[in-house]
Amino acid sequence: MPSIPLSVGVTGALLAAVLSAAPAQATPGPPGAPGALAAPAAARPTTSATAAPAATTSSTTAPVTTAPVTTAPARAATARVTTAYELPGDRVYPEGIAVDPRTGAFYTGSFADGTIYRTAPGSRVAEVFLPAGADGRHTANGLRTDRAGRLWVTDSTSGVSVYDLRSRELLARFTVPGSGARFVNDVAIGGDGSAYLTDSVRAAVYRVTPRQLAEARGGTATLTTYADLSEVLDPHPSGGYTLNGIVAGPAGRYLLLVDLAGGDLFRLDPASGAVRRVPLSGGDMRNADGLELRDGTLWVVHNVDNSVSRWRVAADAASARLERRLTDETLQLPTTLVRHRGRLYVVRSQFDKGGPLGPGTPTVPFTVAEVRGI
Repeated sequence: MPSIPLSVGVTGALLAAVLSAAPAQATPGPPGAPGALAAPAAARPTTSATAAPAATTSSTTAPVTTAPVTTAPARAATARVTTAYELPGDRVYPEGIAVDPRTGAFYTGSFADGTIYRTAPGSRVAEVFLPAGADGRHTANGLRTDRAGRLWVTDSTSGVSVYDLRSRELLARFTVPGSGARFVNDVAIGGDGSAYLTDSVRAAVYRVTPRQLAEARGGTATLTTYADLSEVLDPHPSGGYTLNGIVAGPAGRYLLLVDLAGGDLFRLDPASGAVRRVPLSGGDMRNADGLELRDGTLWVVHNVDNSVSRWRVAADAASARLERRLTDETLQLPTTLVRHRGRLYVVRSQFDKGGPLGPGTPTVPFTVAEVRGI
């Protein structure tokens, strides 16, 4: 449910520039953190590489490549990328997305200025739900709704804000302690209603319990670290981004989170805080940003690769196997995704078109894509 992806190392100088940027500029870095880039987008291949032949595909806007991961002959499949809805404004640079399952409304956040947009069911154009700068926020990363009708909005520069979806009231705010570097990225809701947030700079997971939320109502509280993964992750260049997307498993029995720089997936036990690496087969999760998990299927967006991959996760997340990967330039540097009523909705950030990842001019309007066939 969230950035400068530079997986082979965000240099110390770049990280310093990102973290010292004025909040109003909201260009601290990674997409999804958004993520980390393994290499400049122009240097990345435009199709996915697997051992199996590519399947037959089609797109309404540009060639798409999907590749099933198997040793058997590939079956023909059709992938389709279209536009689901538009976001008003010429400097949106969206990053996070969430859907309210009770109403079917989508919420999309602007990394550039913190605006939160709401798209009503059946609408093709979003409307402003929370304006830029609301409650002192000047950026928005990960978004997530919960069963109680609340919207969680991470702010990479400070922490997370919690809103009532009906009244739009700010219920509480949680901030990262200390003055050191931080990049609060994505958020997931556990089985007991606790929120878990990744920090891409500190390689940490924060937790906000229902009790902490109730105690902080109407005010501000401090985030506490629930899991420190700095000793678990493979070594990365100093100042690089690590943890990005996070998602809860069935009934909140476990959480999955990704290290976009190392391409690894990790399993976090909400009860004990224990962390273990999930063995992957058929590929890795380098440049992975947002995650979505349903019924044992995990979808992953790879931001600078313009890709979405689909994985089969074993019972209790003991392992994960790559089943298919779609690469399409019209995904426009995707940062995250959500699944609703059997369809995937992918955020087109365009971070590399005048945003935090490079100069240029974005295509207006900014949009969210609907992806079928993967």
